Amino acid sequence: MEHFYLSLLLLFVSFVTLSLFLVFYNHRSQYNFPNLPPGKPGLPYVGETLDFLSTGWQGRPEKFVFDRIAKFSSEVFKTNIVGKPAVVLAGAAGNKFLFSNENKLVVAWWPDSVNKIFPFTQNSSSVDESRRMRKLLPQFLKAEALHRYIGIMDSIAERHFASGWEKKQEVLVFPLAKNYTFWLACRLFVSVEDPSHIAKFAAPFNLVASGIFSVPLDLPGTPFRKAIRASNFIRAELLNIIRQRKVDLGTGKASVTQDILSHMLTISDEAGRFMTELDIADKILGLLIGGHDTASAACTFIVKFLSELPHVYDGVYKGMLVGMYCFSSILSSFQFPYVEKSRVLCMIT
Repeated sequence: MEHFYLSLLLLFVSFVTLSLFLVFYNHRSQYNFPNLPPGKPGLPYVGETLDFLSTGWQGRPEKFVFDRIAKFSSEVFKTNIVGKPAVVLAGAAGNKFLFSNENKLVVAWWPDSVNKIFPFTQNSSSVDESRRMRKLLPQFLKAEALHRYIGIMDSIAERHFASGWEKKQEVLVFPLAKNYTFWLACRLFVSVEDPSHIAKFAAPFNLVASGIFSVPLDLPGTPFRKAIRASNFIRAELLNIIRQRKVDLGTGKASVTQDILSHMLTISDEAGRFMTELDIADKILGLLIGGHDTASAACTFIVKFLSELPHVYDGVYKGMLVGMYCFSSILSSFQFPYVEKSRVLCMIT
């Protein structure tokens, strides 16, 4: 009997060892092709995701890239993030190559984990979706359309500074910048500007944004599972807004040029087909995610560098004064019976 249990134990150890060997072999075999850049695959399923996330949590996300550039003496290296093989291109030459060869030598692609957060994107390829959005957005973001947004952006910025910045001894710029860009996106994309309604979106939206680049473990309590649930919640809310907008368009309460939502509802492709409600909801969610952190980070760095470089701040301030003086001179050279120059300058300020 003792020999029987010993045999079972040896069989179990052999099975586990063989399984681990196959897992590591299959994981590393993806990196054994010729002409690949230097780099390491990390652990199976996880790759180097934990290291990538830890540098972000420390407030130094660039460290993940710089450490590997120094280690491999190359601005191009291979890695594994969110369980998928990846190649990182750093530097100006890498960025130029990447963005000048889209849909030529490189194509847009998302890992399977992202498709779980945005399930309706599986109905078509990422290449087709990228081309479709490129055709859709320029019509809405052309120069004459952008003129309509200036007043909206100015109004929201004024309300934002009044509620979050004024009479504060200390402010945290990045969270405030995220609130501003999200508020602005909700207004421009779906015409939602009520603070209570926006706040309803904010918490689940942040869960989605953080869950996209988390370890793709679909288990209770994980950031990835929270992102999936938050995505479903936001999509359901967007569907309600979309259905109400269709009614408003039909009754004349909304216009086709009101925002991106109206534009998506009224435009068709070459075959005369209109986007479905689910497709529109998913695209709007993608636009909110795609433009959120980038714009917030840009606003934050502007404030950071202006505070650290007083001579630059003084130059910007003087430039604003000169610009306002020139604008005042232009106004005075025309006859605007219903425009008060002082009020216009106040709005610009």
